[in-house]
Amino acid sequence: MKILVSLAAVGVLFLVGLLGGTGTVPEAIFGVILPYAAVAVLLGGLAYRVLSWANAPVPFRITTTCGQEKSLPWIKQAKLDNPSSAAGVVGRMLLEVLCFRSLLRDVKARLLEGGKLVYGTSLWLWLGALAFHWSMLVILLRHLRLFTSPAPSWVGFLAKMDGFLDAGVPVFYITSVVFLAALAYLLLRRLLDPQVRYISLAEDYFLLFLLLGIGLSGFCLRHVAKTDVAAITELAAGLAQFRPALPASVAPLFFGHLFLVCVLAAYLPFSKVVHLAGVFLSPTRNLANNNRMARHVNPWDYPVKTHSYEAYENEWREKMKAAGVPVDKE
Repeated sequence: MKILVSLAAVGVLFLVGLLGGTGTVPEAIFGVILPYAAVAVLLGGLAYRVLSWANAPVPFRITTTCGQEKSLPWIKQAKLDNPSSAAGVVGRMLLEVLCFRSLLRDVKARLLEGGKLVYGTSLWLWLGALAFHWSMLVILLRHLRLFTSPAPSWVGFLAKMDGFLDAGVPVFYITSVVFLAALAYLLLRRLLDPQVRYISLAEDYFLLFLLLGIGLSGFCLRHVAKTDVAAITELAAGLAQFRPALPASVAPLFFGHLFLVCVLAAYLPFSKVVHLAGVFLSPTRNLANNNRMARHVNPWDYPVKTHSYEAYENEWREKMKAAGVPVDKE
């Protein structure tokens, strides 16, 4: 039911977007108003989430430790898995953000004969996640040529490297295929793995179907429908320059694609995908583990009236002796 509802929701959203190109609904709503509203919700939502995380007090260091802490000189420290300096934290964050190093941890458990439990790395999950995120980043950067005129030289170089196979007209981009293949693997993993399917929520399937809808509609726009790229560039550049103009030769499929992108942008700050900003503010990752090197005093501490054991014994000594409880002073 969760899968069908999520798939139906994405299908309905895509059909609603198609209305923007059929003339049933004014094109200005889908081509101008909704993109600006989605970007406003995206930026405002991200700012709210980041500020709320930044204002959350962290009275002590709760760094996730995955290796040997800095200790005696003759004990080798795991400088990236258990950093004790700012440089180590930067290195750890780079590996986490760029390479998803934590996914290479023992995330897969298996019970062998004899009741022995072993842990291993889910290599295919790591490869699928890495391929999905990096291909999506390249696709987003390639789309900058639609919003800038002339496009930066590095964007052209990136597009040339992405389509270096020079196959098809227009050229097939490698990341377009990798993006869809990685999403298909992540979806099949949720559908076929009983343990993953058990913990999956409707939101998980909705995001995967939404991303697949964006990828498939974008692929069709380039290689099947072959819409007017000049008209789309005119619309995108006008939005970026706050001088929106609606060309007449834009296919309805483009509005379906654009509406799904707007839904993703507006939904992102309130979904699990917001980890793209939250990873930098996670105290389990962005703090050095120097608890043995420096004393960290809780900033919430305040004077508290205490009752020492000596005062307690002075108060109850006779009753303690009568009950046979040993006392320090007779």
